[in-house]
Amino acid sequence: MNMKEHYYFDNASTTWPKPEPVYRFMDEFFRNYGVNPGRSGHSLAVESEKMVFETRRLLAQFFGFAGDPDRVVFTQNVTDSLNIALFGLLDAGDHVITTCMEHNSVLRPLYHLERDRAVRVSRIGADDEGFVDPQAIRAALRPKTKAVVINHGSNVLGSVQDLEAISAIAREAQAILIVDSAQSAGVLPIDMDGLGIGVLCFTGHKGLFGPMGIGGLVTAQGIDIRHGRVGGTGVDSISAFQPDTWPHRLEAGTCPLPGIAGLNAAQKWFAALGRSPECAAAGDDAPDPEGVETRSAEAGEAKTLDHASACRRAVARIEAVEVEHIRRLREGLEAIDGVVVYGPKGNRPQIATLAFNIGSMPADQAGEMLDADYHLCVRAGLHCAPLVHENLGTVQRRGAVRISPGYFTDADEIEHALAGIAEIAR
Repeated sequence: MNMKEHYYFDNASTTWPKPEPVYRFMDEFFRNYGVNPGRSGHSLAVESEKMVFETRRLLAQFFGFAGDPDRVVFTQNVTDSLNIALFGLLDAGDHVITTCMEHNSVLRPLYHLERDRAVRVSRIGADDEGFVDPQAIRAALRPKTKAVVINHGSNVLGSVQDLEAISAIAREAQAILIVDSAQSAGVLPIDMDGLGIGVLCFTGHKGLFGPMGIGGLVTAQGIDIRHGRVGGTGVDSISAFQPDTWPHRLEAGTCPLPGIAGLNAAQKWFAALGRSPECAAAGDDAPDPEGVETRSAEAGEAKTLDHASACRRAVARIEAVEVEHIRRLREGLEAIDGVVVYGPKGNRPQIATLAFNIGSMPADQAGEMLDADYHLCVRAGLHCAPLVHENLGTVQRRGAVRISPGYFTDADEIEHALAGIAEIAR
């Protein structure tokens, strides 16, 4: 069997490769304008600051947020964003509702807040396919419920929660809806204002096609998060205390400029894709990222779309491609004797992530064999989501094997993955 060096199926960890314009712009910008933004008045610093603000504005539009773009705050990653939101909003006596589907980026901050700050936490269960009943969240509400924290798309099973129903319940209770969009941003449409999301936490290096080391949170008007880190901001330097203005209240120190540049380029790539002919038919093969910008000139009326509209088309295109990938993988895996597939069945909503096990083989052993023998890059283990595996009953076998194709995965790679898994299952 002639094999490539790598068959990458670990996009739930990070998307790879990135669109070529992301690599190119990060290099060009950092070489030409890689100076500290917002700290000096010289022309290089001004150009750097312009790019940072433009990226805030593009992300606000991308997420359907009509508020002040300065409320788009840059962080290290979504874990950082969730820590800032949870520790900056919850106090002793507050009650928060979350679920068993959460990543440790939510679970651990809440365990610490329970222990150290006497925050009360209700953890809602899920069904066997990873879906949370919104009515169970309603039943858990208390007079002091301050927030509902929900994982939009599971990093283990791919199950997508009903944000619309959960948001309506949170609004009725005047609770802040905090959404972990680590797996869904860039893959599913997110309309922050339309859904009534209070705090949207995102990472840059997954579905947003940016680099590692950059994330953020978008905070709705009327919600003020306490700062947990203080220091230099480049404004109001005479003050002994952190400014309360956005984004400075949550951004201290030099910002991650290369990461922001990567997100900037990725946002423009999304828009170019949305204005291109490829988005006219969701079933077409995924385009070569190098050619998106060129072909967008041939897109007729689509080329005049504003950023938000173009990105909505791009996300719909990406979702359609990835839904087909995961459909084929599930269909193929379910046909292999000895393979147990976890997660959504039928037409229940799912991002391009699923988990499986092979016979009685420990998950980590299966993952190592797939890598060594078939060059398949998958992730085996508990996926930083122990309660999901407790719910599945997979903790004793050291978790499950997660396979997560991406927008740039092709059909031949999927067939190679299925063939390799079938060989190991024999």
